[in-house]
Amino acid sequence: MAATLRIQSDWSRALSRDEGEAWLSCRSPGKPTLYGSVTRRGLSSDGVPDIVASEGFVVGEVTKKSILISCPHENVSTKFLAPYTSFCRIHQKSITCLDISSGGGLGVSTSTDGTMKIWQAANGEIRRLLEGHVYDVNCCRFFPSGLVVLSGGMDAQLKIWSAEDASCVVTFKGHKGGVLDTAIVDRGRNVLSCSRDGTARLWDCGKSACLGVIADCGSPVNGIAVGTADNSLNLGTPEKPPSEREVGTEGKILLLAREDKKLQGVGLQSRQPVFLFIGSDAFNCCTFLSSTYVLAGTQDGNIYQLDVRNTNAPIQVIHRSGAPVLSLLPYRDGFIASQGN
Repeated sequence: MAATLRIQSDWSRALSRDEGEAWLSCRSPGKPTLYGSVTRRGLSSDGVPDIVASEGFVVGEVTKKSILISCPHENVSTKFLAPYTSFCRIHQKSITCLDISSGGGLGVSTSTDGTMKIWQAANGEIRRLLEGHVYDVNCCRFFPSGLVVLSGGMDAQLKIWSAEDASCVVTFKGHKGGVLDTAIVDRGRNVLSCSRDGTARLWDCGKSACLGVIADCGSPVNGIAVGTADNSLNLGTPEKPPSEREVGTEGKILLLAREDKKLQGVGLQSRQPVFLFIGSDAFNCCTFLSSTYVLAGTQDGNIYQLDVRNTNAPIQVIHRSGAPVLSLLPYRDGFIASQGN
């Protein structure tokens, strides 16, 4: 595993003033972490910050929006980019979940300030306040249309909202504990949820009804993801014919990130187990990289890459820090991970 070069998250703010300073670290597996700093000494004649690094680090190209820093001792370099823009007035406290509409025009987010809001992605202007959950809202996401939002809360309810007028058009009830994550099947006639009650459920949006319990794990399910399975994977056979209200469940596999240190795969239509992998700690999140490769993150900071056709051993285990892995998102040929540090 390659060395990792980090700079404190608010470096652009720290270096925006004369003699500002930001902290650096370079971590290589099995070696002591190297620490240092970068300092701004002023501005050059063309308005670009004059940045220098402490011993062990070298500053390369500097622009108004980026800094290239290397650590020759570990033969690693990284270009750090300043935020394109920051929206500081949408929420008053920590943001717990957010999503961007398929067209990129709208964002939706939830916060520990108890609110869920829809806002313009271009400028952060708040468009709608979505009110109706009791207690905290844990998760939110847009339907593929970008006009409708699905949310889940600690009140054990799922709700579907109009992004246009903030009305709640559907409420799903059936979970016995807080809803922790959701997923949308294809275009959204069916949706999925997981809960602290240990179950994952499939819902019919048109009839506002639960179509069935996909899995009952006996342990909180912290995250789910649905994907199309590789043709070679045996997803099992349903014990009874699926409801005609099930749309797009055939050939799909559901991932369950469980509190009891298990990552489980279940045939969405068959409700049959496909695999069960035991990790190092509670699984917080999971996602598909392809029809065969999946990722899952744990509370103790591990990211597991697995091949669903053979989960006896992971393809790789990535460990950048001991901070909890809170979310994972496929991106181009890799992925983006967020951690609790």
